Amino acid sequence: MRDDLGELLAPWDFALPGGQVAREPAAVRDQSRLYLLDDTPEARARRTFADVVSLVRPGDVLVLNDVAVFKARLRAFRASGGAVEVMITGPARGGFHAFVRPGRRLTEGEGLRCGPGQVELVARHADGTWLVRAHPGIDALAESAGEVPLPPYLDRAPTQGDVERYQTVYAQPGELRASAAPTAGLHFTPGLLDAIAARGVEIHRVTLEVGAGTFQPLDLLSWDAGRLHTERYTVPHATYDAVTQASRRGRRVVAVGTTTLRVLESMTGWGSGATDLFIRPGYPFRYVDALITNFHLPRSSLLMLVTAFGGLDRVMAAYADAVRAGFRFYSYGDAMWLDRAPDGP
Repeated sequence: MRDDLGELLAPWDFALPGGQVAREPAAVRDQSRLYLLDDTPEARARRTFADVVSLVRPGDVLVLNDVAVFKARLRAFRASGGAVEVMITGPARGGFHAFVRPGRRLTEGEGLRCGPGQVELVARHADGTWLVRAHPGIDALAESAGEVPLPPYLDRAPTQGDVERYQTVYAQPGELRASAAPTAGLHFTPGLLDAIAARGVEIHRVTLEVGAGTFQPLDLLSWDAGRLHTERYTVPHATYDAVTQASRRGRRVVAVGTTTLRVLESMTGWGSGATDLFIRPGYPFRYVDALITNFHLPRSSLLMLVTAFGGLDRVMAAYADAVRAGFRFYSYGDAMWLDRAPDGP
């Protein structure tokens, strides 16, 4: 395994003033800004996300990730009364993966009081994360002792407003759940979706459980293996048919968010599956023609995916321009529309 991770990730590094990290959502969902690569600077300064309706075309297939975010950050207490934060990051055999803080003095087998039950600390992994079990069940604990799992870089406690705004308007609670929002979808309103459908656009859905691993920094193990953390997904029959038949019918597939794109590029049929796909420049895209996405963390797998799709130089130049133009970054920030690089990924 190589030891030059910093050099490997250097093409995806950029400087961002702290004031451009969006710590609150836009006042109105679809009034966040929208960065379009082919805009003039004057047009770019005026464009809002609601302009998406003018960018889609009749016959396009727009695909959303309808996973629902649950209150994955649990407030728990040791027998001594000490407070512990348990951040559920995804399912695991025999329980759930979790970050547990502070974790140094906790012991395997310890039970933490949490709402109407407890969190059992089953095993500590080598990377410091934990396998935990929820008693009587994760839904009961999340409802009574959970908080909206805002990204760590927001550096603030969630408010009641985050319960609504850190959730898409089309989220569907189900077996698959998210501990991080599919943030490109946060900009849509019911009215905007209706206007898009009225343009003759087919709107379809997939579901991908978004884990907190999406915020974890890349390591050499992932880089060398060419794989990421595993997330489960489902693809309805109608979505699979619409996407796979789009190119034959001369239609574009527009993915809302990197999570949606990852599902579409991973699927081998309709139904349930799991993906650890790591998309980097050179990846041969099969289905997606246009991508709506937020601005991502430097040196992250999400930024690599976007540069694979739109071209490394093209996207990184757009990021530098967006910084200069005062766009807001990350989960509650502004959005970008980009078409697949004309000269291939």
